[in-house]
Amino acid sequence: MALSYKARRRMALLVLVVGLPVYILVASVLATTISPNSFLGTLALYVGLGLVWVFPFKSVFKGIGQADPDAEKPRFDDDPR
Repeated sequence: MALSYKARRRMALLVLVVGLPVYILVASVLATTISPNSFLGTLALYVGLGLVWVFPFKSVFKGIGQADPDAEKPRFDDDPR
């Protein structure tokens, strides 16, 4: 079942305001626990953790910056109808 535009906007806001700070805390604890000794290992860990949260929520954020496709088009005074 596809989410409506309003539901996706609310879900995106919830993910950004609540989910992302929680994920940042969990990722930082995980990164300090693992703590690879090499620079490339540390870089790969942080890049991986930075990208991992995006993929599950890609469908939620897709098209959020666009106008509501279900909304009625704005009508102007000189528009003949």
